[in-house]
Amino acid sequence: MQNKRILVKLSGEVLAGGSSSTVDKETIVRVCDDLVAAHREQYEIGVVIGGGNICRGTSGGSIGINRVTADYMGMLATVINALALQSFLESAGVEARVLSAISMPTVCEPYARRRALHHIENGRIVIFAAGSGNPYFSTDTAAALRASEICCSLLLKGTKVAGVYEEDPTCSPNARFFSSLTYKDVLARDLCIMDPSAITLARENNIPIVVFSILESGNLLRTLHGEGAFTTIHGGGRDVCGTC
Repeated sequence: MQNKRILVKLSGEVLAGGSSSTVDKETIVRVCDDLVAAHREQYEIGVVIGGGNICRGTSGGSIGINRVTADYMGMLATVINALALQSFLESAGVEARVLSAISMPTVCEPYARRRALHHIENGRIVIFAAGSGNPYFSTDTAAALRASEICCSLLLKGTKVAGVYEEDPTCSPNARFFSSLTYKDVLARDLCIMDPSAITLARENNIPIVVFSILESGNLLRTLHGEGAFTTIHGGGRDVCGTC
């Protein structure tokens, strides 16, 4: 891969690990170690993080909160996670910047494409917070949007499982695993690994999506090297995974 600029999408639930805490220290340290290892191999890294470990916008309706308000609450939760990730990355010796789609200058920088590119080109990991800044859009869609805006060659979604399955492998242990899918396959099969809008945006900008387990230490770099189990979602033709 000539262009070593990547976007890593993390869910908020990943940071909680298997604990009941909002952010599990052991898990976030392991995730940061993976990001730092990739950074040391000269990958230029952007991160989009969810907020489901704190507040999931789509669940607000169940307790009577207006959908738009609930979505904004979810965006604020992503800022909390982004600040935590920034703190641990900097403790590991890597400069990181949080750029928020919702302006809050006392805690982080507002998102602007040129600012994001400036930080990335100067060797910093950029953490994109507050999704796209708009209700009704998930952080998956925000990840595809930011990957398109900053010209990433790859969008990696870190999950709790090894890749994309026909069914939830935690409920169906014998579920079929897919090592390679086209964007069309994902949409036609209604595979719920990412929102359809995120898949469509990645397809329009020809950005392959790689789905892998972020819970296994060192797996980000192994995936970037084309090793281990993961799923690649692409436009068809030759396999885009391998040495990434």
